[in-house]
Amino acid sequence: MTFFLDTKIADVPEGWKIAELKDIVDINPESHDPTQRPHEKFSYIDIDAVENGSGVINTVKELIGKDAPSRARRVVQTDDVIMSEVRPYLKAFALVPKKLNNQICSTGFAVLRSKGTVDPRYLLNVLFSNEVINQCNRMMVGAQYPALNDSQVKKILIPLPPLPEQSRIATILTTVDDAIQCSRQAAAETERLKAGVMQELMTKGIGHTEFKEEENVGIMPKEWDIGKLGDFGEIKYGFAQPPNSKENGIPMICAKDIDRGSIDWNTVNEIDPKSISHGKDLYLHKWDIIIVRSGVNTGDIGLFNYDKIAVAGYDLVFTPNQKRIDPTFISKYLLCSHRQSHFKAIGVRSAQSHLNSEQLFNTPIILPPLKEQQHITSILTTIDHKLSLQRQRTAHYEHLKQGLMNELLTGKRRVMVT
Repeated sequence: MTFFLDTKIADVPEGWKIAELKDIVDINPESHDPTQRPHEKFSYIDIDAVENGSGVINTVKELIGKDAPSRARRVVQTDDVIMSEVRPYLKAFALVPKKLNNQICSTGFAVLRSKGTVDPRYLLNVLFSNEVINQCNRMMVGAQYPALNDSQVKKILIPLPPLPEQSRIATILTTVDDAIQCSRQAAAETERLKAGVMQELMTKGIGHTEFKEEENVGIMPKEWDIGKLGDFGEIKYGFAQPPNSKENGIPMICAKDIDRGSIDWNTVNEIDPKSISHGKDLYLHKWDIIIVRSGVNTGDIGLFNYDKIAVAGYDLVFTPNQKRIDPTFISKYLLCSHRQSHFKAIGVRSAQSHLNSEQLFNTPIILPPLKEQQHITSILTTIDHKLSLQRQRTAHYEHLKQGLMNELLTGKRRVMVT
């Protein structure tokens, strides 16, 4: 038997079937208008409540009938699969848990209820597969608001092993999902820890007992000083001219490559060194700090702690005086919530946020003694290392899950059923 794999036809194992969704599930079997019971409480699942690609329903809204949105109409039961018909390629699909039995979801979902021949956990995983998403992409209509309709959902084809094999496949994939969720939760807890520790260290320092409050910077130890960022280093602009790209050229780091202190080298473009008219004046030095100067991420920071030849594109660059400022400390300080709020506030323009060198120069900063800066940096770097390991573990599990899906959901690897 054959099955559509991307745009080609692939074989499925003997004993498997190819089924249209309409033959194995009831689609949107129940509806209810909560406004008919204006004072009755209910839980509402909208599309934003579902974490893309994970099958997890996060925070649902607790409402009463009279406050129900017009889309709150579809009744869900335990083990129903809800599938977002809006931009299905984002994979806002989930399995309804017992605690949300007999509650309401948005009409933006198709509610899929097994007729008994498909394991709901298997169904959820197969909906995430590239084969199903590619079918959705081919059927979607609407340029501004691409979506499926119910009649298109009914026609989606899925491979259907015997029910015991479905259940075994689902158990394997669910086990990996559990590991992914545990790893993500651990990383989220470390993120919260980091935020709390950073707030504590950047306002109270280490071992201080007397404090003062300064305008524009807030509470700080009495022994600390304040100053302007520009007094402690050089500020310059990155490469503003449209560059000529060149394979194996010089990396040019732009706003898109910067994320909360780090630089993603996978997205960095390379340019022809001949297009740099000002020569080496534009090259980055190790421990330079790149500050995003415009757009939605105005004020984001990238620490260039590399022994590489590269330039910054368009953004601002701060070269710290390392005799007075630890570069890692100041990069983490500039990422604190109050400094980021400062950048957002001073960068507001009519159409788009924007920072200039004068505004950056005048940015108020706190200044612990250099040894205390380095001590604070050491603590935060230890937490960052832990967070990096947790993210790597999550990425490993996600890669494992994708590989298992590619093999188990196509029958390339069969599972033992007892």
